[in-house]
Amino acid sequence: MAASPKLRWAVCTPAVLGLALAHTLPSAAQVADQTKYLFLMAQEFEQAPGLEGQPLRLDAEGWYGGDYNRLWVKVEGEAATDSRGGDVEVQALFSLLLAPYWDVQVGVRVDRGWGDVDNTRTHLAIGIQGLAPYWFEVEAALFVGAGGDVSTRLTGGYDLLVTQRMILESQIDLNASLQEVPELGLGSGLTDLEFGFRLRYEVRREFAPYVGLAWRKAFAGTADFARLAGTRVRDSTFVAGLRVWY
Repeated sequence: MAASPKLRWAVCTPAVLGLALAHTLPSAAQVADQTKYLFLMAQEFEQAPGLEGQPLRLDAEGWYGGDYNRLWVKVEGEAATDSRGGDVEVQALFSLLLAPYWDVQVGVRVDRGWGDVDNTRTHLAIGIQGLAPYWFEVEAALFVGAGGDVSTRLTGGYDLLVTQRMILESQIDLNASLQEVPELGLGSGLTDLEFGFRLRYEVRREFAPYVGLAWRKAFAGTADFARLAGTRVRDSTFVAGLRVWY
């Protein structure tokens, strides 16, 4: 027996409406997890007037990608403002979401130094980066040089809100090397430790001048190489700079 016109209308109407909504509102028909984003940030762009050479320092990073895969670029460098010496480290990495708030990263790291001694070195870089409980930012990396030398780095950071716009940032960087690398002035074991406090005021969320204190110390064989080169084993200095992101 054929269905009545009223029954056919009752059955077809939901399907027709669903197709119409899928065509007119595509965002409602699928999860928008394939969108690509671009993020750039100069976390530290500062000068340390109390150090020899009054160096200008840059610590910046950026990424492009979505929720699961991203391409990262990380840059750390320091250049003297009263001479032509300096060094820069650039990392190009591919990251994959490992767990909520955690990425695993792999890529290359290139170090370039200029001034008294010009040299360039390339490393394989493998690491993990993420947000630990209580909002601690953590980054751990393993580097394997072209000559087989292996080094590691552990970075941790925490932001304490003094007010809604004034933030006290603390950061620690710990470096170690499995082998002695004389051409880089690195001894085996713990090589150096850097620790700093920076108090920034966010004029806008994307623009924040800051002042702070930075402390660095070389250890063991690395300290011996520094003494032979006539450089200081320990530094503590006032810094002033700017933090910007896009």
